[in-house]
Amino acid sequence: MSTDSGPEGIPAATIIIFRRCPDGGAPQVLMTVRSRSMTFAGGMAVFPGGRVDPADHRLAVELTKDPAIQLAIDEAAHQIAAIRETLEETGLALGLRGGLSAETAAQARTMLLEEGALAPVLEAFEWSLDLDQITPFARWFPKNENLARVYDTRFYLANLGTGAVDVAVDNTENTRLFWTSAQGALDMAESGEIKLIFPTRRNLERLALFSSYEEARAQAEAIPVKTIIPKVDASSGKPMLTILEDAGYPVTAELLETVARG
Repeated sequence: MSTDSGPEGIPAATIIIFRRCPDGGAPQVLMTVRSRSMTFAGGMAVFPGGRVDPADHRLAVELTKDPAIQLAIDEAAHQIAAIRETLEETGLALGLRGGLSAETAAQARTMLLEEGALAPVLEAFEWSLDLDQITPFARWFPKNENLARVYDTRFYLANLGTGAVDVAVDNTENTRLFWTSAQGALDMAESGEIKLIFPTRRNLERLALFSSYEEARAQAEAIPVKTIIPKVDASSGKPMLTILEDAGYPVTAELLETVARG
């Protein structure tokens, strides 16, 4: 995949992973802090994910030959990329079906990092894709912003259920993995403990509305995914970065001068 974003942007995908809070209370989501050396969102707290690779697209072509898979190839490729990136970055095997365990997930992650593609891992471990485990949530494409690279990113939801899950950072693109409630992440950003780019902050505000994964999934299924292209609005005197008002987000504008970008 080219390193230049081009007019269409770099296709990317991420999964917002839920788990029940071990101590009760609001559900938690998994976040990662990107290495400061990364060109995009260096040092920022984001959800695990990354770009769609050609191998993801090839696997999607094969998958969608099954008439039971009612997905366009492009959408299937994004969902596969989200599953692959989650395994690479966190060690969690989501969206997969077969003999899954902490041990096999660790082995599969090692193989995936060596192979650079999900298809041989599926074959070796006799796993299959289970895309019903993930739910489309949002699509962000900040093509009007002055960024070094522009990603066209699709966000998905998935649920681990239990709080007893081990994750491990990959030590290449990311420096830290942590579980937190959506509001907890916003509070951490307010105190300066983490930094958030504009799309991550807006998504956390939306996620903070929900008291469970089931509530989040219900809203995601009720509101059609629209491509969110942030725009600058100077009509009020101070430039604001704005997004669609009917896409499920409680906050749809922020002063441009306060916005953190990739």
